[in-house]
Amino acid sequence: MLGWEAIRAEVLRRIRARDWPPGGLIPGEEALAEEFGVARATVNRALRDLAEAGVIERKKRAGTRVAELPVRRARLEIPVIRLDVLGRGLAYDFQLLVDRMAPAPVPVAARLGLPEAAPMRYLETVHLAGGRPYVLEARWLNPGVLPPDPPDFSTVSANEWLVTHVSLVSGDIAFTAEAASLREAEVLGVAPGTPLLVAERTTHGTEGPVTLVRLAHAPGHRVQMVF
Repeated sequence: MLGWEAIRAEVLRRIRARDWPPGGLIPGEEALAEEFGVARATVNRALRDLAEAGVIERKKRAGTRVAELPVRRARLEIPVIRLDVLGRGLAYDFQLLVDRMAPAPVPVAARLGLPEAAPMRYLETVHLAGGRPYVLEARWLNPGVLPPDPPDFSTVSANEWLVTHVSLVSGDIAFTAEAASLREAEVLGVAPGTPLLVAERTTHGTEGPVTLVRLAHAPGHRVQMVF
């Protein structure tokens, strides 16, 4: 059964495709629940998230409409990890650990609004600060956003290339504290189960979904956000 994130992604796709134009009514919760074969509460959660983001407007007895002028609740710049490290006065380097094409796992495809098992490029990169592991980046990248002659991500990090070459229009980010997996422990040089700050982000561009990335930071990392 579809989760609320997949419903949210599909509603957002239809809005971007102008299936539901700005100011237009969208189907009610009951109709959407029947179409997607989910509980009404699942649809409600997806629409509530879009309303909080300013994408749609919900009013009692007036239905749900696509916002005429979407309101951004907050604006977050996607950082270039290299510049973050240099800004801390440390030498920067990175190593590309994995680069392969693979079918997108169901949760990844659902969050990005892509077909199940869509071919994607999977990258694992460890970013180094002062010669020590700083961030493990695990990224699912939509190959459709890449040029015919794609960049060599062993010489330029996907993080920096995407920020500087792809026009990003929307996305979401979540921060969690999680226990280091065996893979994260191996790469970051910590014991399995060590608490890590994890940021998971999805982004969409003008041509559709771009990437889902998980950033596992070495212990002691601090994030500062400016509004």
